[in-house]
Amino acid sequence: MIKIGAMAIVLASGLLLSAKPVDSPADKPHEHGSHEKCAKACADCMLECEMCVRHCTTLTAGGKKEHLITAETCNDCGDVCAAAAKIVARSGPLAVQVCEACLKTCETCAAECEKFPDDAHMKKCAKACRDCAAACKEMVSHKAAAK
Repeated sequence: MIKIGAMAIVLASGLLLSAKPVDSPADKPHEHGSHEKCAKACADCMLECEMCVRHCTTLTAGGKKEHLITAETCNDCGDVCAAAAKIVARSGPLAVQVCEACLKTCETCAAECEKFPDDAHMKKCAKACRDCAAACKEMVSHKAAAK
């Protein structure tokens, strides 16, 4: 019984020692910078979208039904941005894919919000979406160039 336990420890130690170390974001300072900028832009956009959802929902409840689509679009965009912020912040293996989705989502949301140019909330949300899309595009470009 002791021999089996000792053998298991030796095998486990060998596996741990032979495992390829995972590169941390700190090991790649250039990548870390683009990831951090992108994650922050995604988090900022998520917050703006959440506030815009509240604003559009209030307007819709007040009879302005044309704000229903922006409320729904901002709601989806905020969720995509939240996921992107988390995955990009930890330099997850799906960071590029989630950023590509986030870029498209933010462009769609910005276009919807820009249909109301005189509304300060919508204008602020559209800007956050455009900034997030630009940061995602930059991060994806950096990853592609690093290959």
